[in-house]
Amino acid sequence: MTARIALVNPNTSLATTEAMLAIARRAAPGGVEIVGLTAPFGSHLITTVSGLAEASRAVASLAPDIAADGVIVAAFGDPGLDELRARLAIPVTGIGEAAFLAAAGRRAAVVTTTPDLAPAIREMARRHGHDDLPVVLTPGDPGRLMADPAALLAALLDACHQAVDRYRAEALIIGGGPLAEAARVLRHRVPVPMIEPVPAAVDLAWRRISHRFV
Repeated sequence: MTARIALVNPNTSLATTEAMLAIARRAAPGGVEIVGLTAPFGSHLITTVSGLAEASRAVASLAPDIAADGVIVAAFGDPGLDELRARLAIPVTGIGEAAFLAAAGRRAAVVTTTPDLAPAIREMARRHGHDDLPVVLTPGDPGRLMADPAALLAALLDACHQAVDRYRAEALIIGGGPLAEAARVLRHRVPVPMIEPVPAAVDLAWRRISHRFV
């Protein structure tokens, strides 16, 4: 069976879209084509609640351009997820949603770079059955950290170890679409399973599409 999945990047970075597409394509089963769409307006990096709200509007504006069997919203806050579901008659999956569902039944923690979004992440976690989920943050400005890949990896790795040592996390979620490549690198460097949101979303999106074809 063949299918097409549209990966929607809610920020305006074309480089981030390409990086997430590469990861999603490696995770996709045979016969699944993944195409990318990038937010036409908004933030280059989503770090605030207002940026998340603007990203929701940008994602929703792309609905007429989507020609696919399923959609992945590829920002951890899942901006525009509900709006696309209301406008499209195909499965729409968020990378945050997919990560929390993949962590079901385990004591999970989110490791991320965006302190202003921590309350929204905790609320999203509660909606998906993870009460009192720890959000462990890297120090410093998210934009500056993202601009230094080596420093980003070091900061995320330290936060991962904090999550395991302090909160006894049984699974770690790297919270951020732009952090997808870092998550791939870190999965072999932490002592508990690492849930990568983009591959988790590809798996969930494919399963939802497959069920429609049965």
